[in-house]
Amino acid sequence: PRPGLIASRGDGAAHKAIERISKIGHESAIMQAPTEIFEAIALQKCLKVTYNKMVVTLAPHILYTRHDELFIDAVTVDRDGTPPRELKLGTFKLVGLSDLKVLDEQFEAMHGLYDQNDDKYRNVTLFAVAPESAAA
Repeated sequence: PRPGLIASRGDGAAHKAIERISKIGHESAIMQAPTEIFEAIALQKCLKVTYNKMVVTLAPHILYTRHDELFIDAVTVDRDGTPPRELKLGTFKLVGLSDLKVLDEQFEAMHGLYDQNDDKYRNVTLFAVAPESAAA
C-alpha cells in the first residue's frame, strides 16, 4: 500500500487533493469523506462540527482509516464555545461528526501534539497537514 498525501497550504483546492488520493487506491474511503474535511486540512482552517450532541471547533490534522472506518485526529479548539483546559490531539470517528462547517479561522499545525510519523498512521493516511519539515 502507498501512503496518503500530505497537504501544503499552497496546494490548491481540496478537490485536487481528492483527485490525487483517488489515484492511489483509496477510492472507496475517499468517497465516504466529506469534502469539508479535505478543505479544512488542506487550508489549515478550523472545522465546526457537532460531536456527541456538542458543538465543537476542531483543528483537523490528519484523515486516516482504521478497521476500514474513517477517522480524523484533531485538536479541540473549543467545546460549546469554551476553550479546553489543555490542548491535546483527539481522535474522532467521521460517522460521529455532523453539521460540518469550515470556518475562516486558520490554525498552525501543532507538531508538538501531532506526530505525522506515528505508527498508527503508517499506510493508512489519506490526507494530512504538511509535515513539520515542510512547515519551516
